[in-house]
Amino acid sequence: MPRRSSPYGRLDRVRKIHVIGIGAGDPDQLTLQAVKAIKDTDVFFILDKGEVKSDLVRLRRDMLETHLEEGTYRLVEARDPERDRSAGTAAYSPAVGDWRSARADIYERLICEELGEDESGAFLVWGDPALYDSTLGILQEVLERGKADFSYDVVPGISSVSALVARHRTGLNRVARPVQITTGRRLAEGFPEGVDDVVVMLDAHQAFREYADQDIDIYWGAYIGTPDEILASGPIAEAGPRIERMRAEARERKGWIMDTYLLRRRPRADGDS
Repeated sequence: MPRRSSPYGRLDRVRKIHVIGIGAGDPDQLTLQAVKAIKDTDVFFILDKGEVKSDLVRLRRDMLETHLEEGTYRLVEARDPERDRSAGTAAYSPAVGDWRSARADIYERLICEELGEDESGAFLVWGDPALYDSTLGILQEVLERGKADFSYDVVPGISSVSALVARHRTGLNRVARPVQITTGRRLAEGFPEGVDDVVVMLDAHQAFREYADQDIDIYWGAYIGTPDEILASGPIAEAGPRIERMRAEARERKGWIMDTYLLRRRPRADGDS
């Protein structure tokens, strides 16, 4: 495989890893920095989540084929370990820890066996690597084990949160007011205190239903940035049932779903927003 000149000017022989945020799904969301990092990469590591989510692998392949010449890079795939999603609240964190360690085993093997000392590898991360993604923590765990020697950098990407509010033509927060990002599991325990704008991720059980009797609007999106994108918004009491129906139909059709939403409490009568 011919070597390309590196825009990063890499001269050392230490393995290099790029953690590249590739946006929420739209190939046009790749930043110029992400494209430069892609062109600096010799080996791309992709974790295959099985046939049901094969379109996620295809989207990554399409991005690479758009920006790289055939034969100038290698693509190495490995099967993503299954995570125990049946764990209750008390066992949730240990279950996630076990899954991340299993992923670290795979990352370590890929780096040691598939990446030469003078080569650069990359992990293509959906959205932004710093927001609700495990890649950075897993790479740090691999380094701490001491078997794989490498350095890594991080290329930020457009997160699903940014893409969501852009598609709904609204802001993430309001003037002089905070915004909080949380999970469906946390939202089910109660609406965060002192916050009127809450972004919810990883909600498999539509926890927003618990707030249908309150003056709260929802801005929801699934498969954001992809051809399958679905959007809905409005008061939870009105939009909630429609979202549940659309979500169930989409999940049945594709076999999986990735969605997120913003909850926005309407200003109270006293003028406080």
